[in-house]
Amino acid sequence: MSKDSSQASLAAVENHLMTLRTCTKCPRMHPPVVVGRPVPSRILLVGQAPGDKEPKLGRPFAWTAGRTLFKWFQTGLGWTEDEVRDRIYFAAVCRCFPGKKPTGGDRVPAPDEIANCAGWLQQEFDLLRPALVLPVGKLAIAQFLPVAPLIDTIGRKFSITYHGHRVDCVPLPHPSGASPWPRMEPGLTLLQKALRMVANHPAIKKSVYS
Repeated sequence: MSKDSSQASLAAVENHLMTLRTCTKCPRMHPPVVVGRPVPSRILLVGQAPGDKEPKLGRPFAWTAGRTLFKWFQTGLGWTEDEVRDRIYFAAVCRCFPGKKPTGGDRVPAPDEIANCAGWLQQEFDLLRPALVLPVGKLAIAQFLPVAPLIDTIGRKFSITYHGHRVDCVPLPHPSGASPWPRMEPGLTLLQKALRMVANHPAIKKSVYS
């Protein structure tokens, strides 16, 4: 990926991730902190929180939801998983596994945990100055846009301001197999529309061609 004067240095991103890995702000969370590759990208993907497999495998979107997500990128952008991880910075609403609910399924992070981790996301916006943010799933989308049904957010591009930074926002649904929304209409068509918007965004094209 090419680098211009507005991009962070690789060393700066590595230093940020090194500090992030030491975070112990949330006692109910299950360490370790899960981070992506040190990519000084102006494209930021924001997931919800790691599942139980990601801490063991050492990367975000490492299991079933990840396979679906990378299939979307392969279909929509023609990028392999390695190309996606090398060209997009992976962040999340929360960076540690929240644990399981007593009734089954992953626990939703609490408001204080989301607030604690928001500081890391704000630092990443300051550092990377992204041109495009891709929130994945309802919890991630809610950090950038007013809460609304997926039908009103997927397949649209929003110009937003986050932590003082103006950025384009293209929401994506969560790729979890538990959610049928992206596999049935109108979700299927809206997802394809969103992926076309991502593929045509200048930040995506710049990451490949310049």
